[in-house]
Amino acid sequence: MIRLRPRTLRGQLTLGLVVLLAAIFAGVGVGTTALLRGFLVSRLDQQLSAVGPRYAQSLEHELAAADTRGQAQGTFGARALNSVVTQAGVVDGTSATGDNTRQIRLTAADSRGLLALPTDGSAHSVRLSSLKAYRMRAVAGADGDVLVTGLPLSQVSSTVRELATAEIALFGGAVVVAAIGGAAWVRLALRPLERVTRTAERVSTLSLASGEVALDVRVPDADRNDEVGRVGASLNRMLGHVEDALARRQSVERRLRDFAADAGHELRTPLAAVRGHAELVLRRGGELPADARHGLTRIEAESRRMGTIVDDLLLLARLDAGRPLESKEVDLTLLVLDAVDDAQAADHEADGDGDGASTVLGGVTPTRHEWRLDLPTDPVTVSGDQHRLAQAVANLVTNARVHTPAGTRVTVGITVHAGRVRLTVEDTGPGLAPDLADRVFDRFTRGDPARSRASGSTGLGLAITRAVAEAHGGRVGVASEPGRTVFELVLPLERQRLSE
Repeated sequence: MIRLRPRTLRGQLTLGLVVLLAAIFAGVGVGTTALLRGFLVSRLDQQLSAVGPRYAQSLEHELAAADTRGQAQGTFGARALNSVVTQAGVVDGTSATGDNTRQIRLTAADSRGLLALPTDGSAHSVRLSSLKAYRMRAVAGADGDVLVTGLPLSQVSSTVRELATAEIALFGGAVVVAAIGGAAWVRLALRPLERVTRTAERVSTLSLASGEVALDVRVPDADRNDEVGRVGASLNRMLGHVEDALARRQSVERRLRDFAADAGHELRTPLAAVRGHAELVLRRGGELPADARHGLTRIEAESRRMGTIVDDLLLLARLDAGRPLESKEVDLTLLVLDAVDDAQAADHEADGDGDGASTVLGGVTPTRHEWRLDLPTDPVTVSGDQHRLAQAVANLVTNARVHTPAGTRVTVGITVHAGRVRLTVEDTGPGLAPDLADRVFDRFTRGDPARSRASGSTGLGLAITRAVAEAHGGRVGVASEPGRTVFELVLPLERQRLSE
């Protein structure tokens, strides 16, 4: 479908100006031609009245004896008696006998048209089959006949046509000149608005999601007293408010990161001491009451869980601060194999096998989940921090194992396309609630808080996965519906400098 409306405001204004001028010129042209035609027809009617019925009256004595004196060339005359047209001729000097009269052969329709003319002497336009348009008037004769006299409208039509042609050429040229001049003027008038647009486009390209933002872009035409100036001033004020808000946000984020890092460092030592004392008492306590041993065991377990939370918080604080990560070739395929193997072992241990033994995928040891791999034939390598990428992959696999029921099929796959690696963990579990899918990568988000705490989940695993992916220039995503949930980790394939 052809788009007729221009995309830009400049084009729309120019088109509107051209259309308006064309409409005005068309109205002027139609009006002037109509007025001129009316004037010329009125003059022709006056001439027709002045000529009188003398030529038509002379047709009573045969066509050859017609009186053509003082008659203009092309004058038409006809005589009708008893509703029958007896004679019809035109003055043109082209007859075979050399006189000025030529007989006109009338059709039945021509005769009906002539007989329909009123005999009050008023002029009417009539078109005969053998002649062009004529202006004719009919009067009653002395012998009870009807005398019709007509003058051709060809001169009127020719004059009107010449005027219309001249107007079309003149107005067409005027529209073209107006279009060119209007486009230049509109372009000049909209230059301040274009500068406002460029400023807005520059702001739209800035990354405002996190970190310090240098929002020093301003509209240069904010001091004008027109609409553009008011828009520019409003935009500058808005940018100032946004800059202040971003600065306050960055200050709060920095304080939170510093607090998390400081709190993590400060908690590490007492947690290690609590866990160490609990383990020491359990190993050397001799005969302890059952309730005391149970309490010490819980203290040790919870101190380990708190240590994991502290380690995760410290990792997120480092990633948020943009600290440098290692950059070396990492075999992503091997990381997937290790993560799935560990998940199988944890699955097997959860089924009650005390030794915790597990076989690699394809073995015979039963597990709670059905694990499948969809990997390329050749190893897939990316550039990044091996330890952090292993943690991100393990978090995705562990999430599928912990939050899906027994019997769920979990497929871990890797695909390479357009310079990027896509790692997917797909399960056939019940899926995520819509509100949970929107915030599943946020910190401390749990699908089942009671079960997560019982299983030792901190709600930070997927948040760490997202932070690791973004630190490597990648992203994470999730798509979920009942019976199918797919988590994805997308990383750049080519080597690049990691966040600093």
